[in-house]
Amino acid sequence: MIRKFEKNDINDIMQIWKSKNIKAHKFISREYWENNYKYVKEILPNAEIYVYIIKEKIVGFLGLDNNYIEGIFVNTNNQCNGIGTSLLNKVKENRNSLSLNVYKKNISAINFYKKNDFKITSEDIDEKTNEIEYIMTWNKQEERHN
Repeated sequence: MIRKFEKNDINDIMQIWKSKNIKAHKFISREYWENNYKYVKEILPNAEIYVYIIKEKIVGFLGLDNNYIEGIFVNTNNQCNGIGTSLLNKVKENRNSLSLNVYKKNISAINFYKKNDFKITSEDIDEKTNEIEYIMTWNKQEERHN
């Protein structure tokens, strides 16, 4: 089940945020994520957030700022079960376009977004990490219909 974020969800989603960032971004120091934890916890509730619930437990979430996807995070035990795609489809329902940044070295995330009709439109350097990022976009008009 997908629902909108509620204030008491914050600790659960932050645990997923931290563990998934550390695991997915081995090319960035663990300290970077740990040092940003408090800041992200403070600003995250300002985003539009959707959580995915299984048996009354949050197993994933997606954060948005207007049409920009701040991130999709699914806990390790529930990956590859369609949760990320379901969250993505939920936000696609009411939008004509979406964009996001993803690290070039995060191949699995890039493949996930390509599978969901996102295209790499440019690349940049994340000044905080000095890592190359792709800017990826999705447009409703360009979506494949299988």
